[in-house]
Amino acid sequence: MRLEPVVDDLLRELEAHGRENDARVGERAGKMLNLDRETAELLYVLVRSGRRRRMLEIGTSNGVSTLWLAAALAAIGAEEPLTSIERDPVKLDQARANLQRGGLADRVRLVQGDATDIVASLPGPFDCVFFDADRLSAPEQLRLLLPKLEQDCLLLADNALSHPGEIANYIAAAEAIPGVAATLVPVGKGLHVAHRR
Repeated sequence: MRLEPVVDDLLRELEAHGRENDARVGERAGKMLNLDRETAELLYVLVRSGRRRRMLEIGTSNGVSTLWLAAALAAIGAEEPLTSIERDPVKLDQARANLQRGGLADRVRLVQGDATDIVASLPGPFDCVFFDADRLSAPEQLRLLLPKLEQDCLLLADNALSHPGEIANYIAAAEAIPGVAATLVPVGKGLHVAHRR
């Protein structure tokens, strides 16, 4: 995977920090819960090859997946910034600093707050949404987003294998959208991929 060296070096540093932090911290809220590199690389390829231009990410954490998505948007010259939502203001500050370090801050609009409330207020349209936060509220977020999705849209959700019970309702809702083709990719914690054309 060829990323700009400054971005690749930063991501490898953040990946190591995330593994160390998550092994040490017992409380879920204090964990980074970053994407596995294999999943992040797949996201990058899907966004770049599909030439996605109006993206929404639900669950920023400290910005690892955000960096990958922003790098993909930069690679295709997308004009619209990625919108990324995070509930935790401390993690959002970390993401902001990491995006600055990676030279991608201008490619992302960070929004702090409850994802469901924010999704309800966003105007759209979006041609790609990455769900990587609370899996139980994802079906409601998807319902709110449906009228704001472009006809050709890509829906991505992490943790499809690691938390199958929690994500089952989201998967059922995504696969019930008319015209959707979907699959579960056994990479990392499991990536659910749904595409409507």
